[in-house]
Amino acid sequence: MTNQPTPGWALVIHGGCGRMTRAGIDAEHDAGYRAGLAAALTAGRAVLEAGGSAVDAVEAAVRALEDDPRFNAGRGAVFTAEGHNELDAAIMDGATRAAGAVAGVTRTKNPVSLARAVMAHSPHVLLAREGADRFAVEHGVEQIDPGWFRVDERWQALEAMKAAAAAGESVFDKSLKYGTVGAVARDAAGHLAAATSTGGLTGKRWGRIGDSPLIGAGTWADDRAVAISATGSGEDFIRLAAAHEIGARIRMLGERPQDAADIVVQHELKAVDGDGGVIFVGADGSFGWSLNTLGMFRAAVSSTSNPIVAIYDDEG
Repeated sequence: MTNQPTPGWALVIHGGCGRMTRAGIDAEHDAGYRAGLAAALTAGRAVLEAGGSAVDAVEAAVRALEDDPRFNAGRGAVFTAEGHNELDAAIMDGATRAAGAVAGVTRTKNPVSLARAVMAHSPHVLLAREGADRFAVEHGVEQIDPGWFRVDERWQALEAMKAAAAAGESVFDKSLKYGTVGAVARDAAGHLAAATSTGGLTGKRWGRIGDSPLIGAGTWADDRAVAISATGSGEDFIRLAAAHEIGARIRMLGERPQDAADIVVQHELKAVDGDGGVIFVGADGSFGWSLNTLGMFRAAVSSTSNPIVAIYDDEG
């Protein structure tokens, strides 16, 4: 999906991708996912319509998704093998290429806002685990009892995984749903931004960190090219430096954002047996997504187009 370049603002969001089919999602859940996406789109759109920055818009949209228990970020995040929630997030300003990211945080209500605090108030890009938690407290980022993140459906998923492992069944399938949320935006001044947030993988161990908080892998913004937020098999996005790769193709080869995204997602990612998708907004104002899975929770709006909300691969 893509739109023609527009001189105004644009916003695209996602809520994860995977094996999503009409047969597998009932009408109630379908409507709930769409409502959550629409609400997040409205939050980011309000910023851009008021003349706000792309960075403010992506933070607002991702905060809304983090607060929605339907998605695997913030409240509703999946559980580690030990039964904890460990949250990752990143944000990047395409105008300056300043970036902030956190990994393995446990008490911050909105990890994307902590990532922004890292970008704004530290000399570093990525903080992890106890250090990131301590930074959050020192800089007044809202903290919450970890129980707030818990959603019974996520706990049941962990219990089901443990039962399958005990029965000798495979518990890792790269074609299943990947719960990550993200947003990319272009503001009225032509500046780009991207943000991504996730609870990671159900049953993850050893402090596993995926692509979402890694600048250039799952999150990227560069006013010279494109803003990207990814979702999918994180290890494969890391191996490809996929988000940066899309931007490099645009800058070095002169490819259109849609073409660059399609080449990386449909061909390069598949070449390493990777599943997933990206959303993008180009410096030229074009915007859209590319996915190689059966579905991706996604939505888009711009100053010259009406909102689009989609789940399945044949929509939008």
